[in-house]
Amino acid sequence: MLGFYTMGIRENLAAVREKIFKAAARAGRNPQDIKLVAVTKTIELPEIIEAAKTGVTIFGENRVQEAKEKITEFRAQNTDLKIEWHLIGHLQKNKTKYAVGLFDLIQTIDSPGLAEEVNKQAEKAGKTQRALMQVKISEEATKHGVPEKDMMELAYRISGMNNLKLEGLMTMTPYFEDAEKARPYFERLREIRDEAEKRGFKLPELSMGMSHDFDIAVEEGATMVRVGTAIFGERG
Repeated sequence: MLGFYTMGIRENLAAVREKIFKAAARAGRNPQDIKLVAVTKTIELPEIIEAAKTGVTIFGENRVQEAKEKITEFRAQNTDLKIEWHLIGHLQKNKTKYAVGLFDLIQTIDSPGLAEEVNKQAEKAGKTQRALMQVKISEEATKHGVPEKDMMELAYRISGMNNLKLEGLMTMTPYFEDAEKARPYFERLREIRDEAEKRGFKLPELSMGMSHDFDIAVEEGATMVRVGTAIFGERG
């Protein structure tokens, strides 16, 4: 017999996927072009495994140490489930060695120093680390990210690194009760990406939108949406 949380995850995922489908349709986009990143901060391994069995292929973690335990155990128990792990929280330079070893994609590169350290650790590990640049569009002091005015300089710096591959941009927006108020932030990130591509960069990925506003992010061009609460419920 399926447990309560199992049924809840399956139903919630179906609702999230339907919302993505409808938002993509409104924008004239192919829903297959939008990747769902299930945010598993504080979520226990059995729920993560259930989500993977229900077709989730990308999981996002905020903290390196918490992720290390989950990823290690997941890989030991579920070698047949092919998934990716993304770091979606702020990365401290002293944790880059572990992050490079754990994550397929680091979404939060936000400074030249961090980029250089990730590149160095990736070279030591013999891998090319996929990454997104986190851009600070909000004025909130609690939000991380490279300022808009500095993002092109950082993009050029990263382009000269052999073991760091920049695949797109990511942003964190303020929380609004009225999710429509987040739309200008999503629009701006897309504009920044388009401006960078005119200068020769290839940045196909836009990671933006969370549980309360991901449909609006999809309408504005998101290729990755980071959804936790809408899948797993409110965290205790």
